[in-house]
Amino acid sequence: MGVDNFTSSAEFILVGLSNDRGTQILLFVLILLTYSFTLVGNLGIIMLVQKDSHLHTPMYFFLTHLSSMEICYVTSTIPQMLAHLLMGRAGLSLIRCALQMYAALSLGSAEAFLLGVIAYDRYLAICHPLIYTTAMGRWRQLQLASASWVGGFFVAAVCVIITFSHPFCRPCCINHFICEIPMVLKLACDDTHTTEFINFLFAGTVILIPFSVILISYGLILFSVFQMQSATGLRKAFSTCGSHLAVVIMFYGGTTFTYIIPQSGRSPDTDKQIAVFYVVVTPLLNPIIYTLRNKDVHEAMVKLLQRP
Repeated sequence: MGVDNFTSSAEFILVGLSNDRGTQILLFVLILLTYSFTLVGNLGIIMLVQKDSHLHTPMYFFLTHLSSMEICYVTSTIPQMLAHLLMGRAGLSLIRCALQMYAALSLGSAEAFLLGVIAYDRYLAICHPLIYTTAMGRWRQLQLASASWVGGFFVAAVCVIITFSHPFCRPCCINHFICEIPMVLKLACDDTHTTEFINFLFAGTVILIPFSVILISYGLILFSVFQMQSATGLRKAFSTCGSHLAVVIMFYGGTTFTYIIPQSGRSPDTDKQIAVFYVVVTPLLNPIIYTLRNKDVHEAMVKLLQRP
């Protein structure tokens, strides 16, 4: 097998989810419906928060950013998946593969940071309600949200640049439906141990630091909640934090399996199934989880529907 330095005209071939034409059409319909519901759900949260002044709080400010990230994330991956399923062919140039990888990785990393911010916000609101308004003022909200976006784009830039600094062996066939770092690095013709180690460090930083913040924040919240004498306060705390924890478990479970746990001995089909979950399913579930048991959102929706 020859070794070629990739050029912008070279092409990665994505194997995709299935080679069966009937299965491809079925998946196209299902993923298109999921994508549509995801856009509607997340756009609905953004519009609801903007329309209702009672939702102009730090938690809902961060939720609008989370919904924005989800919209951008699914739009960076799913339209490409749909086009490949419809045409039955999945080819990407190096530039398109790198751009798709960068967009998905930057938005996923930003979401990881933002989930840590939301946990910190809930900790202040429940454990320190008297100083919450001052500690989480408008300027602090903007700082934390901006830091999440910038941190995500910076991490992705470093990881994508070092990944595509390698020469690749032709034919460049990726057993996946999107360009992800572990799968692309398998095609490199030279030694990738240093790149894999750097990517592992960045993945560990993006996953473990926010996850540690989440664990500490919710540990302190649980300690504070069990000291409460009010049943209403207990219910409200568990309702607010329970939805966030559900999102955290889904998000960090998939990303940890893909970027932290070694892939040796694991079936490529397993990797694709996990990727379908965090690329397609999780962005749909987030708006449902955050609104299903949220009284404030229910009341805002009723008000909006009752307007003439």
